[in-house]
Formats: sequence, C-alpha cells, structure tokens
Amino acid sequence: MDKIILSSILAASFFVYAPLATAENIAQIKKVDGAVFIERAGQRSPAQAGSHVQQHDTIVTGADGSAGLTFADNSLLSVGNNSTLAIDRFVFNSTTHEGKFDSSLKKGTLAVVSGKIVKQTPGAMTVRTPSAILGARGTEFVVRAD
Repeated sequence: MDKIILSSILAASFFVYAPLATAENIAQIKKVDGAVFIERAGQRSPAQAGSHVQQHDTIVTGADGSAGLTFADNSLLSVGNNSTLAIDRFVFNSTTHEGKFDSSLKKGTLAVVSGKIVKQTPGAMTVRTPSAILGARGTEFVVRAD
C-alpha cells in the first residue's frame, strides 16, 4: 500500500513540475557575427546560428557582435553591437495568430520586422528602453537605447 501511495505522489509531482523543467523555444538565432551570448537562468553561453531562444532569455552582443533572430510568429529581430535585449514575454497562438510580444532593449540597437502577432493585433508588441516604451503598430521599425 505504501508503494502505491509513494508511486502516486511521484507521478503527480512529475505532472506538476514537468512544465517547469521544459521551456518552450520561441525563436532561433539565424545569424551571428562576432561576440553574441544568450543569458538564461543566470548562465551565459555563446550563441551560434541555430541556437534556440526562450522566453526570459537575454541576448547580449559585444563590441563586434550582432545577431539575427526569427521568432515563432515570423517576427525578425536584428540586434546590433554593444546591445542587451531581454525577451520579457512571448505568447503566440499559431492557429489564431493572437499573442503578446514584450521585450526590453536595455542598451544598443534593435531593428524589427514584425510578424503575425502584430498583423493580427496591432500594438501587441512592445519594446521598452530605459527612457521610453514603444508599442509596435506597424511592420518595420528601429530602436536605439544609449
């Protein structure tokens, strides 16, 4: 009887904690030039073409670094040199194209071609900088934070 109870508790805890263990890939780095890193859960690792990006990751580029990312909704982001970009929230329904895309450009430059989220719901994408918040309603824009 004790083994059955213990097995049930272990099985239930797996279902409760399994979503925490597996994070969803929301983007892929398509191009890397120079020093580019992904910061995730307090760890920094070098980024390469093909690396996956998850919600709450931060992309950091060095003085010679830049990166091109493609998100699940087909948004294209180009992060310039000496930049720090945090992906605060990315939620996307591939059937309805509804979602929310929030990021923070702490420093540097960012060029964006918005994807399906903004086409479905203008204003569903925001970029925060140290001095402003940009709500994307159009298709293409560039942001610079010094």
